[in-house]
Amino acid sequence: MHSSILEERLKALGWQQTAQQLDELVESASANTLSYFDFLDTLVKQEWEHRESEALAKRIRKAKFPYTKTIHEFDFSFQPSISERRVKETCTCRFIANGENRIILGPPGVGKTHLAIGFGLEALAKGYNVLFITANELGEQCQKASQKGTLSYLMKRLCKPDLIILDEVGYFDFDEVTANLFFQIVSKRYEKGAMIITSNKSYLEWGKTFGDDVLATAILDRLLHHSVTFSIKGDSYRMEEKRKAGVFPLPSAAESLK
Repeated sequence: MHSSILEERLKALGWQQTAQQLDELVESASANTLSYFDFLDTLVKQEWEHRESEALAKRIRKAKFPYTKTIHEFDFSFQPSISERRVKETCTCRFIANGENRIILGPPGVGKTHLAIGFGLEALAKGYNVLFITANELGEQCQKASQKGTLSYLMKRLCKPDLIILDEVGYFDFDEVTANLFFQIVSKRYEKGAMIITSNKSYLEWGKTFGDDVLATAILDRLLHHSVTFSIKGDSYRMEEKRKAGVFPLPSAAESLK
């Protein structure tokens, strides 16, 4: 059989990667005198790894991260308040299988979003589906859905992923529509769908964020029942970079809260 015919048949079967590297693979097998089994194993392994890589890239695109930063890039020495043990446990992604939550609290710039995205990438690598959305984006989508009468569809879409990451809760107060929809999402995902939430507000301040103390209490009751809270008390990475660059001297986060 001519190699060109074999390549076409491989492509028809969806083995694009193998088809493209067929000649190279055959030459390598011949040079290393591979057995039929080892040659077949090499073909299947390469195609499998290629498809896994493509599937991961697709899940990363669908996650809609603003940027990608791994847990390994997180500077724990700069944020000693973070428990590396809890971080490593979260990276196992058992919390997703158990429908648990991770809440990351702290002032602006301390690495909350980095940590959340790092956890999200670990989840994607383990085959889970993830969706990243900011609180502001959630509000905008709720307003549009409310005008179009598609709030139920939006809620279903936000309940579907294995893991939802809601970033920057507390930077803007939620309107009534968004607050109520968020409560429904939390209720629907309770003990079923994992969430990671970052916020610059303490739990005591969530009443103002959601415009209703009773609603905030109901949300927190469900979120915190099966959860781990990471409370970051360190300085801002961004401000530290400014100081190192000599742009301007700034007080630390701890000093600014005095």
